[in-house]
Amino acid sequence: MYVAVVPNRNSPPAILLRESFRDHGKVRNRTIANLSHWPAAQIEALRQVLRGETPAATAAAFDIVRSRPHGHAAAVLGTIARLGLPAVWDGSDSRERRAELALIASRILEPGSKLATSRALREPTCPSSLGESLGLGAVNEDDLYEAMDWLAERQASVENALAGRHLKAGTLVLYDLTSTYFEGGHCPLAPYGYSRDERRSNLQIVFALLSNGEGCPVAVEVFAGNTADPKTVTGQVNKLRQRFQLERILLVATGARRRRSVLPRI
Repeated sequence: MYVAVVPNRNSPPAILLRESFRDHGKVRNRTIANLSHWPAAQIEALRQVLRGETPAATAAAFDIVRSRPHGHAAAVLGTIARLGLPAVWDGSDSRERRAELALIASRILEPGSKLATSRALREPTCPSSLGESLGLGAVNEDDLYEAMDWLAERQASVENALAGRHLKAGTLVLYDLTSTYFEGGHCPLAPYGYSRDERRSNLQIVFALLSNGEGCPVAVEVFAGNTADPKTVTGQVNKLRQRFQLERILLVATGARRRRSVLPRI
């Protein structure tokens, strides 16, 4: 688009907003709007915008102190809110709940260590509006670890709420295990065991995940790294029966050694 000045004999020229287009290989023009009634300053501002410039009057009206990305953080926080997860964790808007929101959003937007995440949430070093949107203020890595402890205390109630949403009698339940290697020697759940990452010289931890038929996570459990896959199944069946009150389900389990196994209806 462009602003065209069209002579008009003895009258003032017409100021038109036009655009060019091709019609069967020929360049043609069409008028979008008549701007003849606009003030000269407004017409000039439109010309600058069409050239990709910032109008001089607009630039002078603002003093940009700082600009940080916001849209991606708002999209992730909005999605988490629509899923209703914060209310599952805690009914009150506590600082711990907001810190947990920051942890989850950060894992989606820019994964990093707790130290790196805390720096990304602080005002002097934040790369986005995430920390400001949650109103966390000054935060450090210890605050984030405390938020994880806070959520761990609520794990059973969170899993019960998710099971109530996503599981029902006669439904399909997916079960899978994975593992990760551990650096260090002070974790009681990290002995030497089978490594799915081919890091047999490192200590291992095993994770078990229960989800509904669409893959929506419902419950997670951590086992010692030398736990054989079959030994984890009984506990998961008991969890489905006793905690989640499901009398009849179809459990489909996968694993590293045995890629797929279907358990009978229970």
